[in-house]
Amino acid sequence: MSAGPVPPWEGPPPLGVVVDLDDTLYPQASYLAGAAEAVGAAAAAAGLDGARVHAALLRELAAGSDTGGTIDRALLAAGVPAGEVRVRVPALVTAFTAHAPDVLAPYPGVVEALTALAGATAVGCLTDGDPAIQAAKVAATGLGPLFRSVLVTDTLGGRAARKPAPGGLLELAGRLGVPADRLLVIGDRPGKDVAVAAAVGARAIRVRQGEYAAAPDRPAAWAVTHSFPAAADLALAVLRGAGAPLTVAGWSPPGG
Repeated sequence: MSAGPVPPWEGPPPLGVVVDLDDTLYPQASYLAGAAEAVGAAAAAAGLDGARVHAALLRELAAGSDTGGTIDRALLAAGVPAGEVRVRVPALVTAFTAHAPDVLAPYPGVVEALTALAGATAVGCLTDGDPAIQAAKVAATGLGPLFRSVLVTDTLGGRAARKPAPGGLLELAGRLGVPADRLLVIGDRPGKDVAVAAAVGARAIRVRQGEYAAAPDRPAAWAVTHSFPAAADLALAVLRGAGAPLTVAGWSPPGG
């Protein structure tokens, strides 16, 4: 991590900013912990060993939170007979998706940084996942009013529409009234957020935090930061004029 002049930006500045939600604006682990607890309680109410199911689900989520079948695998790991898993899963999936926390605390400085961005340009949120779950997360963070539009990619075609498929970003660009290649995308996952920006000819800032903090910078972003406020500072510097002699703390060149 370093402090210094912003990375070079060639061409006109962006006309809008699109941000990811999970592990970009708040720690997704806080949501997953509550959802896993809800599943454990539902399992106990159904006569299963709720504590064991809860612990197994936490392990499965830690191994990869966006893979399918996590509850199925957790039940098997908790000792539920394979023939019984299919019967048990629907109620537990319902418990997971119905989890709606009152509060999900954003990372430090996110509210202020997002407020500054929203005051400077059109800001949208592009997120993958079950639409009900993602809506509950946005509500719990309290950040919804700062977005001109929030788009959950799954509403466009389920898992196949998730980033890096470009459809969601193209749709959101239309809602923001901005050409897709004039967006600046901020997100934590190179393989999703950076890649979807590249797919439409836009640039991205990767925020190295959360579950995928150690993922390699492939594809490479325009810049890499270690916090959302640092990414927002970079975005604001470019919005004000890429050639301005500004200094921004907390960014690294890609791979740095």
